[in-house]
Amino acid sequence: MYFYLMKTLQLSTIIAMLLLLVACDTTKNEHMHDYTNDLINETSPYLLQHAHNPVNWKPWSEETLAQAKKENKLILVSIGYSSCHWCHVMEHESFEDTLVANLMNEHFISIKVDREERPDIDAIYMNAVQLITGRGGWPLNAVALPDGRPFWGGTYFPKDDWVDALQQIAKRYKEDPNEIVAFADKLTQGLKEVDIVKPNPNKPVFVNDSITTAIQRWSRSWDTRQGGTNREPKFMMPNNYQFLLRYAKQTNDTEILEFVNTTLTQIAYGGINDQIGGGFSRYSTDMKWHVPHFEKMLYDNAQLVSLYSDAYLATANTLYEETVHQTLRFIAREMTSPEGGFYSALDADSLTAEGELEEGAYYVWTIPELKEILKEDFDVFAEYFNINSYGKWEKDNYVLIRQDSDTDFIKEHNLERDAFLTMKKKWQEDLLRFRESERTYPRMDDKILTGWNGLMLKGYIDAYRVFQKKEYLNIALKNANFIATELTQPSGALFRTHKEGNSTLTAYLEDYAAVIDAYIALFETTADVQWLNKAKNLADYTLAHFKNEENGMFYFTSDESKGLVTRTTEVTDNVIPASNSIMAKNFFKLSHYFLNRTYTDTAVTMLNNVQGDMAQYPTAYSNWLDLLLNFTQPYYEIIVVGPEADERLRELEKQYIPNALLAASTIKSESEIFKGRYLENETLIYVCVNNACKLPVSSVSEALKLLKN
Repeated sequence: MYFYLMKTLQLSTIIAMLLLLVACDTTKNEHMHDYTNDLINETSPYLLQHAHNPVNWKPWSEETLAQAKKENKLILVSIGYSSCHWCHVMEHESFEDTLVANLMNEHFISIKVDREERPDIDAIYMNAVQLITGRGGWPLNAVALPDGRPFWGGTYFPKDDWVDALQQIAKRYKEDPNEIVAFADKLTQGLKEVDIVKPNPNKPVFVNDSITTAIQRWSRSWDTRQGGTNREPKFMMPNNYQFLLRYAKQTNDTEILEFVNTTLTQIAYGGINDQIGGGFSRYSTDMKWHVPHFEKMLYDNAQLVSLYSDAYLATANTLYEETVHQTLRFIAREMTSPEGGFYSALDADSLTAEGELEEGAYYVWTIPELKEILKEDFDVFAEYFNINSYGKWEKDNYVLIRQDSDTDFIKEHNLERDAFLTMKKKWQEDLLRFRESERTYPRMDDKILTGWNGLMLKGYIDAYRVFQKKEYLNIALKNANFIATELTQPSGALFRTHKEGNSTLTAYLEDYAAVIDAYIALFETTADVQWLNKAKNLADYTLAHFKNEENGMFYFTSDESKGLVTRTTEVTDNVIPASNSIMAKNFFKLSHYFLNRTYTDTAVTMLNNVQGDMAQYPTAYSNWLDLLLNFTQPYYEIIVVGPEADERLRELEKQYIPNALLAASTIKSESEIFKGRYLENETLIYVCVNNACKLPVSSVSEALKLLKN
């Protein structure tokens, strides 16, 4: 589809390129304007960062779009997020410059968009820029007709290039707007086609060969030494390894399990994992997970908590347990609001001692600093965290990175285990205290996003399920209730964002998908049926307002969204799995809980529609592949009913059983999953597969034997 579209756009693309080559007067306008920057009334930290620019920024709104049409002005859409380093660079170079602002204000209606608040807008203009240039990223800058249809765009522009491009576009639009309109027409048609999912006319047939073929192709890109993919930068992609972990355990594939363990170990050892304060940065700039792009995103940490929790259950590797606990200490300390919501991100940049914003300044260390803080412990610390050529970054700064397990390090250096672990804990406490008291904290994006909160809620639930720390369950319940009360509208719909006591914006499919998934998990581990019912209600809402009846998939935006050029459909998994793949798995599970044929058919149709792409692009379909496993290998229902159901549930949760759903009830229930299964004064475990159940058993050990058989 991409190459076909590029052929159809070839002539217009040449025209667009010519726009940037037209000779024009580059004399800078020295005339000063009055500025009316409307972002001062917004709540998004990213928009507020731009609220004092001399650019007449406006938020995306129906009023802004109407103004552009009324004045027949081109729209300049600039998209980023609060922790985006190059967004800050472009702001400083261009948007804080009065001459650049004068140019933008004279010729354009300039709209600033927080991509995290409005991923629907971001998706449209990102697709446009990728079609025009073949690549994308943030900051994302596009120019559109007064009705919002894009025709030009790119990512970061140095100041002179930005000025030249805008002058040429403004001149061309004034002299010959018809060429621009023609290009916008073709590009808009391309946008409508770029993510079309054609319904699969063939009867659903799901086979293991699809999975093995995908993994064979995928494995060619694996870095078996450092883990992850064999290239840089390296993104962690938690869902990739959730699937591979499950597949390896279910098929007893030791090579794949070794690759997953290598990856998770090296990520946990690396500088991408904040070795002092906990929490993961967004990606690694190198092959060994050492020097990260230092921003910390809630969605990464949420998914990694789930992944490392399951990995511990599957392997009993204590490094994974340590990683989960340290990450959740970071989330509780730095990313949690008083009312129980989770903040979005921490900036990569912070102030140096000289008062300059610099990426990573809050996290890196110099040898003199470390010697002053650690005193006589410095030599052992330097060995453990590689304060040497392996751990050195730039400007005599070191990013802490490990190479050895604690067991191997203790043995190699002839240390006493308990004494070393005590010393290690003191290092972390001392350095964290120094960092918090002596350094400037990175900027916080403190908006609360519903979908990302759903991911973090699921992380806490998974951590509680595996480690049985009541503290994790308490935090999960507080957040779940926050979502149910503050982020849910009276109609049953969700809000997208919450800040300073106010919930706003219509939620997107990713919000519903993540919250439904978390609510189902909360029911599984608490046996409180209210969460299962809430999940069902939200699922029914998506069926009513998001479903594309032509292909059985779900739009990213609801039918209540207004003012967009097109409705996109998110299918491919990325750093967050696609909202459609999460929803398909949700419907699969809900179909078992409620014996609802509509849910079953929905999940099957969605999976069947994407079957043809899985083997070609496995990294972008790992969550779909995980769902495919449910159809190609046994998938169990484990139902526990009786007065001791909670105790049996806790025992079952000590096992890694990714191909099963759990349901428990201590009382007689008329819910479909429990109906007819309660016997007075007995606790029974039912193991069912393919709509058939074994005879009930009374012990977990007996139930596990049924699973093995």
